[in-house]
Amino acid sequence: MGESPRKLCLGLESTAHTFGVGIVSFSGEILSVVNDTFVPESGGLHPREVAEHHMQNFSSTLQKCFTQAKVSWQDIGLIAFSQGPGLGPCLRVGATVARALHFSLKVPLVGVNHCIAHVEIGRRLSEAEDPLTLYVSGGNTIVSAFEEGRYRIFGETLDLAIGNMIDMFARDAGLAHPGGPKVEKLAKESNHFLPLPYVVKGMDLSFSGLLTAAKNLLQGGHPLPDVAFSLQEVAFAMLTEVTERALAHTRKKDVLLTGGVAANKRLQEMISWIAANQGARFYVVPLRLAGDNGAMIAWAGIEQYRAAGPTEIAETGINPKIRMDEVPIPWRA
Repeated sequence: MGESPRKLCLGLESTAHTFGVGIVSFSGEILSVVNDTFVPESGGLHPREVAEHHMQNFSSTLQKCFTQAKVSWQDIGLIAFSQGPGLGPCLRVGATVARALHFSLKVPLVGVNHCIAHVEIGRRLSEAEDPLTLYVSGGNTIVSAFEEGRYRIFGETLDLAIGNMIDMFARDAGLAHPGGPKVEKLAKESNHFLPLPYVVKGMDLSFSGLLTAAKNLLQGGHPLPDVAFSLQEVAFAMLTEVTERALAHTRKKDVLLTGGVAANKRLQEMISWIAANQGARFYVVPLRLAGDNGAMIAWAGIEQYRAAGPTEIAETGINPKIRMDEVPIPWRA
């Protein structure tokens, strides 16, 4: 439906710890990706502290993004921003900046679903046209596939997201943020499996009991590499089981692994094995775009704008709790 005379979209990502900016052409070329990530001195994320960080750093992040892309503000024909889900105070920063730029540049504005953007950037950068997607990050754990105009959810976490669970374990083990890569490295130092709770309920998963049990093993004096190895094996086996059953049910020919935890090589290995076992092709989003970033928001914004036009200003309010299966996908219809 919509097409801009200027062929670049500016994407703003601010759902959680990362204020990300990306510039993407309407043909799908990624010109720049710049992130500024809040790292807590201790403990987890406090939304208002993260929002304050975003407010202080959005201007410099924007400037770095334009410098990297070697373009000017006059080249921007569309602005896209994360509308949800995410942390409310953080989302508000991105939405406020997006609206201000919309009025200043006088270009269309599009609100984007963060989860769908993770799927769409994976589709854009792979040959996966219609994949079953395992989306794993600090805030989300979802198995989804496109059916009848929407991304339907075939399985999800009932409590903690996989990335959040691993980060919480890492903090308890005294590992610096981000914890995921450090846990992965430690896990490679061991092959001694310690029994841990494996909780799959139908097509959904629960990680809270696994986290508690792993912490108890640490407190009981078990070596950290052994606990890290066991934690990964159990958590990823749970994800693999649900993904394989969803793949058998949907009969999709492609499997896409996306989100920040998609960078984990062991998880890639396990999901690629079940994909091959089901006769499906396996794809994983490139490392630099696995975590939250503005380029994925820009590309999803371009797709949405072309199919349905801009988001009216009155409809640009944030929605921290929105689910991906609540959002129509007109560009795939």
